[in-house]
Amino acid sequence: MKSAVGSSKRAPIVGVLMFCLVVVCITGASYAVGVSARRVFLAQEDEVIPIIAGGALDEIPALMRGNLPSVTSSMVIDERRREKPPRMCDMPADFFDDLRRGENAPHGYDKHNAYVRKYRSRRGFLNERDLRAAQVAWHYFEQFTQESTGLANSVGNYPSTTLWDTASYMAGLVSAYELCLIEKPEFDRRITQLLTTIKGLDLFRKEMPNKVYHTKTGAKVDYTNKPGEIGFSALDIGRFLVWMRIYKNRYPYLANTIDSVLLKWDFRNVIDDEGLMFGAYVDKETDETVYAQEGRLGYEEYAAKGFALWGFRPRLAHRAEPFLTASIFGIQVPYDGRDPRIFHSQNYVVTESYLQDGLELGFDLPHDDSSPEWVHTDGWRAEFADRIYQVQENRWRQTGFMTARSEHNVKGPPYFTYDTIFSDGYPWNTVTPRGDYVPDHSAVAAKAALGLWALWETEYTDVLYEAMIELYDPENGMYEGLYERGQGRVGIFTANNNGIILTALLHKVQGTILTPYTGDTEVWYTAFRDQDIRLLRHYPDPPQKDDWLPALRHSVQEKADF
Repeated sequence: MKSAVGSSKRAPIVGVLMFCLVVVCITGASYAVGVSARRVFLAQEDEVIPIIAGGALDEIPALMRGNLPSVTSSMVIDERRREKPPRMCDMPADFFDDLRRGENAPHGYDKHNAYVRKYRSRRGFLNERDLRAAQVAWHYFEQFTQESTGLANSVGNYPSTTLWDTASYMAGLVSAYELCLIEKPEFDRRITQLLTTIKGLDLFRKEMPNKVYHTKTGAKVDYTNKPGEIGFSALDIGRFLVWMRIYKNRYPYLANTIDSVLLKWDFRNVIDDEGLMFGAYVDKETDETVYAQEGRLGYEEYAAKGFALWGFRPRLAHRAEPFLTASIFGIQVPYDGRDPRIFHSQNYVVTESYLQDGLELGFDLPHDDSSPEWVHTDGWRAEFADRIYQVQENRWRQTGFMTARSEHNVKGPPYFTYDTIFSDGYPWNTVTPRGDYVPDHSAVAAKAALGLWALWETEYTDVLYEAMIELYDPENGMYEGLYERGQGRVGIFTANNNGIILTALLHKVQGTILTPYTGDTEVWYTAFRDQDIRLLRHYPDPPQKDDWLPALRHSVQEKADF
């Protein structure tokens, strides 16, 4: 009886032990299978790559996406990737002694549609006057950045900004750090606060950043700085993407923060499958969101490359066609051929978008991380830029009018003008955003003058430099420019003007501002890879060679001389 009872008590204990043993065995077997499977998966990674590169992404498990790096020119042609130059204060005294500039390279297109300009950029250390201008330009951002948000005012004391002007502040901040005007603690404090604010911005209808924000509060506002949302700009977003990529490539420790900002945005309505870019606005009568193709020759292609730097495929937005040319002072000046009466956008030709492409991107394609400084792989952009420069020099030589035309702010109505080389059928046309003719506001834009000086080392840009380098207020920054008709200075200070001037000065020291990415995979390409959100928000996969923007050249269409 006693032994029977003891046996009955032991039976449950034995059962529990056996159950535990079975669980341990199953767990161990599962782990072993998992490890083996992982080894097999990794061993087959080389076999997966060609499939992904072929473009059949929708049929491939999301887990596999993002394991590929973005393919760049250095990977394809096995050339050494360019390196980020040191800060100016860390450069040895002989840094520029052996700088290769391709002086003997024949100018024009090569067989790959890359272009070598007959001009060269200025390179060297900043002299005393350059450095003073850099310090003054940076003082604008010291003076007009809001402590509460880290956003910088677009225009002086007015507490409003756009994504375009925020990118100009980011340009100024990189320049200030690399030119040794500030040190890393201040740089980190400013960029961290700025990115934190941008990440927390209330988006236009939960899609993309609103066109305008209040710099003290970070709230969405309209153009009068009153609360409200008015849409988004694909051009502003494209410029911002250029500078987010510059920061990510130059300062990898910021990469996760930068990626997290962009991963809050919904790109489905900004760029379509054909590679066109769209902005958005609110219909005043219905309050509905209207999406419209955005961009014109010059700006559109620059912004397109901003999207391409993040893996998007803006192929149509990057093409120059349809375009025409106007013969002005013997130069075939390209302008947008789309009818403004239909597309509701002016076909103005200004200097700024070409300067930004040259200073920031080196007139190169987004995948190019290895070509020498004097070879511009986005060939037609470099060639068109030369025309934009040359027609302004020719006007000066034939008329005496010093010329460096760009859009610019003015003090008082109309507050903003497009000071064009050509627009609406007329050369040297100065118009408001509504198209009103305002010739008294034509000016030599400081940002255009110093940008031309940085990218074209010529006698004429020396003249521009002398006119602009000391055009400043020590308390507020560099002035917007000089009126062409002798009314004196354009008495206003802006983020865009001072940011571009700082970029031009940085370019003199370091060359092209965009430096190659040095990592492998990126959070931008791997986040949400097991969720449908990547597809819903149109987040791209890492671009492969087949995704590259093509290197093009364009035929010239002529009109009568002006």
